[in-house]
Amino acid sequence: MNLFRVLEISGSALLAERMRAEIISANLANAETTRTESGGPYQRMNVVFGARPTAPTGFGMMLASFADLHAEEVHVVGLEADPTPAVRRFEPGHPDADEQGYVAYPAINPAEETVNLMGAARAYEINASAIAATKNMIQTSISLLS
Repeated sequence: MNLFRVLEISGSALLAERMRAEIISANLANAETTRTESGGPYQRMNVVFGARPTAPTGFGMMLASFADLHAEEVHVVGLEADPTPAVRRFEPGHPDADEQGYVAYPAINPAEETVNLMGAARAYEINASAIAATKNMIQTSISLLS
């Protein structure tokens, strides 16, 4: 696999992890949102990742013929709403309370979302490090040729 292809794969992972971090941030920001445009409380969202196979070339094709190994780009397949039902709290004075005095809040655990955000940030850092290492290899290769 050529080093520029490695950059493309790591770049695709950066974009996917950025999207994941944005959605997690939206979940955290809406943890107490009881009314949305569609009605009802905010619904927690999850990012669904997928892999897009890449065509091996040259030496990579030869390696792929020996083993069923190939590189894949990461991409966001879509967003999926969390099916967990809303949390009901007894707050009779709240403007969104139902007839029994209960308010539906999103089923969002801030601690879990914070851990997910830390994981997304760490994955982003790892891919940025992979890009930096690949860039160093390219620069070293060019300097060896000079």
